[in-house]
This record gives sequence, C-alpha cells and structure tokens, in this order.
Amino acid sequence: MSKEEKYKETINRIVSILRSIIEDTSVPRNIRKTANEAITTLLNKNQTPGLRASIVTSILDEISNDPNMPMHTRTKIWACMSQLETIVD
Repeated sequence: MSKEEKYKETINRIVSILRSIIEDTSVPRNIRKTANEAITTLLNKNQTPGLRASIVTSILDEISNDPNMPMHTRTKIWACMSQLETIVD
C-alpha cells in the first residue's frame, strides 16, 4: 500500500469520526460546526495531505479545550488528532 493510499484511508477514518460528532445532538452546535469545517479542510484536494492534517490538528486542538464538550466527544477528537499526526509530507 502506497503512502498516498494510507493517508487517504486515515483521512477517511477521521472524516467518519468527525461525521459521528456532527450527528450527535448532545454535542454543542459550535463544536459540530467546527467539526464540519475540519472535514471540509481534510477533503480539500488543493493542499497536500500533510498541510491539511496540520491545519485540522490546529482546529481540533482549539475545540478540544472547550469546557462544554462532552467527554466522549473529547476522546474522539483526541483520537482524530493522534491519527492526523501520522500524516506528513
């Protein structure tokens, strides 16, 4: 499996997790909106996978400190961030 295929697979897993956050009505609206922005950034083919991962890591790091975030959502965000760290250019 090539590096590009691995990155694509990882991005698809992360998008799936973020979509589950968006669909969870117990998650505050601002966090769901930010998760949607993260998905848009991840799927933007105009940037390299490493750059997209870096931008999304910053976005997720910001919202992971939100005191209104449910703990199960924070755990999902952290899981996404650790997977994003594997994507480098």
